[in-house]
Amino acid sequence: MATPGRNKKLSATERAAAIIVALGSSQASEVYKHLTEDEIERLSIGVAKLERLSSEDMQVIVDDFYGLCVTQKVIAEGGAFYAKDVLEKAFGAQLAGSYMERVSQAMQTRAFEFVRKANYKNLMMMLQNEHPQTIAFILSYAKSDQASKIIGELPKDMQMDVIRRIATLNSVSPEIIAVVESVLEKRFSSVVTVDMTEIGGVNYVADIMNHTDRTTEKFIFDELEKSDKALSEDIRKLMFVFEDIVNLSDMDIQRILRDVESQDLAIAVKGSTEEVKQMLLNNVSTRARETILEDIQYLRNVRLKDVEEAQQRIVNIIRKLEETNEITISRGGEEDIVIA
Repeated sequence: MATPGRNKKLSATERAAAIIVALGSSQASEVYKHLTEDEIERLSIGVAKLERLSSEDMQVIVDDFYGLCVTQKVIAEGGAFYAKDVLEKAFGAQLAGSYMERVSQAMQTRAFEFVRKANYKNLMMMLQNEHPQTIAFILSYAKSDQASKIIGELPKDMQMDVIRRIATLNSVSPEIIAVVESVLEKRFSSVVTVDMTEIGGVNYVADIMNHTDRTTEKFIFDELEKSDKALSEDIRKLMFVFEDIVNLSDMDIQRILRDVESQDLAIAVKGSTEEVKQMLLNNVSTRARETILEDIQYLRNVRLKDVEEAQQRIVNIIRKLEETNEITISRGGEEDIVIA
């Protein structure tokens, strides 16, 4: 197996474009027949923009693609345990593990595609009489906005049960996922209409909650505080990340910065993206901006832990100000409008 060179820097789309080029126009056209319009567009742009690759780089990409194809075929036909044994003999333990992880993630993302294409009201019809564990399992594969709407319409006692089950879902083997998907798709096929990844876990619940209306959100957190305070705190920590500051208004950012320690701001900005950095610096006075930039200049060897803690303290201020209605964080892409 070739050793990866500069192509390690290539994106997934660029690697796919390289494979299309390696296949030649005739075989590439056959591949295009199995892609969606969006995939064809992205891949074609990738081919058009692809820089010239050396023969060594191209060989590495082709070898990697071949390994992933073999891995997917072996997993699909023989199961995960059989695949692990075969692939380790073929590629060695390290490379086999890498292939299996990448293929398993891709297979998981594609699973329950019929759920993600369903109108949320159809999903509600599907799930209203199901056991909370089944609802939690299916919503873990739904889009977060679908899941949030459905959870908002569930009975109050069931909302808590489903949220808790989603948050504590464990890894599920591809074989079991395939069986469950097949059974559910057949059962629900009569009501599904097409008009519109990681399974479960606290991250997914946080994403759901970011799309949930404030009434449902408050109820769920109030109940979680009583029954599972640790889980409640874990979800809250993930609901608004530091990078989301770019979605706030200038007025809200200016209010937030009044409560932020200058040292925290300097450390947080030093470890932030350029977009976040500019958003924050554009909302302070010229003198304060110069001071912050000077502080950043003198910061040396700042630990990632220190950056994350400073950013978390700013996020905590944001949450506190939101709770007291001093700032507004848009949720779910929609806001209630009060007409005077």
